Amino acid sequence: MTSVSDDRAHETEGWLEQAEASPDVPQPAATVRRLRSTSRPTQAQRLVDAGKGRPTRARDATETKAAAPARLVRFLREVVSELGKVIWPSRRELVVYTAVVLVFVSFMVAFVALLDMGLGRAVLTVFG
Repeated sequence: MTSVSDDRAHETEGWLEQAEASPDVPQPAATVRRLRSTSRPTQAQRLVDAGKGRPTRARDATETKAAAPARLVRFLREVVSELGKVIWPSRRELVVYTAVVLVFVSFMVAFVALLDMGLGRAVLTVFG
């Protein structure tokens, strides 16, 4: 008994042969992708074929790092710049947001407390 994937593999091989034989006949997208992917080697294959597993770094290329104080100053300058882009809420918006958060938190505290008391009584009733 053959599986569906085996049947599809045979169908795909047939399409590949037809696609290579007659390029003017339209093929399914999967066949076109497979033809494209098998027609040219990947970067990894080229490196393996060249006998090494990684590209060669330029001899004069050295990684340079800025001094720590200069990096800190640059970071702080960028932080101030980003904070300048922030749209800060007005005093009224801040009061409204604070009230909404406090109401929500108090509701959740009451909900969890009632749930805890209810489950506590249920456990005491069941296990006595």
